Amino acid sequence: MLTRRALLATLPAAALAAPKSKLKIGVMDVILGLGSNPSSVQAAKDLGFDGLQVTLGRQSTSGRLPLSSPETQARFLAESQRLKLPLVSTYIDILHVHCLKNDPEAIRWSSEAIQITRNIKAPILMMVFFGDCALNTRAEMDAVIGPFKELAREAEKAKITLGFENTIKAEDDLRILDAVGSKALKIFYDIGNATNLYKVDPAAEIRALGKDRICQFHFKDKGFLGEGQVDVKAALKAIHDINWQGNIVLETGSPTKNIPADLLRNRQYLAPLL
Repeated sequence: MLTRRALLATLPAAALAAPKSKLKIGVMDVILGLGSNPSSVQAAKDLGFDGLQVTLGRQSTSGRLPLSSPETQARFLAESQRLKLPLVSTYIDILHVHCLKNDPEAIRWSSEAIQITRNIKAPILMMVFFGDCALNTRAEMDAVIGPFKELAREAEKAKITLGFENTIKAEDDLRILDAVGSKALKIFYDIGNATNLYKVDPAAEIRALGKDRICQFHFKDKGFLGEGQVDVKAALKAIHDINWQGNIVLETGSPTKNIPADLLRNRQYLAPLL
């Protein structure tokens, strides 16, 4: 298996150039195999990405999220500034364990995550609702409105956006956003989950949500982008049609188990389409 730097040495400079577009391509630290690790900033930069999504960590240390460490936060900030690579969002994956719909602990963890996100100067905190924490009924959807109102007030003060990533349809997303009534709550939209997990048309949903209700995107498929069920081109057309600007973050897998090569393949497919 090629190391990241050995692989990069074999590629022409044009293959690594960032796309000139109002849309930028970022990557999750866990996809680089460096979850919650400041070394992920360098890895993302080496592979030509425009930004990094940082995982706050699920396993707590003394009742805190791993990224609550001031030293780790400082290292992320220093690497981001040194490499001129922005930290475009964070990801609170402990919400897979503590569900906002029924566990008060989820609010505590989310409050901590808001402060961490502010500290590392990331503009968006992605909050997840999958598995046991998915919103499967109208009652469960209604149950998160109160907690979101509370957290949105905190997010407003911290000047960050809460990114609501879920498995529900756009009409339910909009109903919840309207009920919360805060510009600090928006949808973090995953075109791979929409297609393969909860079976809706991402392009239609993107248009229904509109420019001002989406804060960021995840792009992925079960294999390489452009080779599976996800209609990437249709989703991008919808994004352009609503005149949305921002970061598309890769959450892609590694079919060949060579993470740098597979990420480059996905980025090189996506960049010309922007």
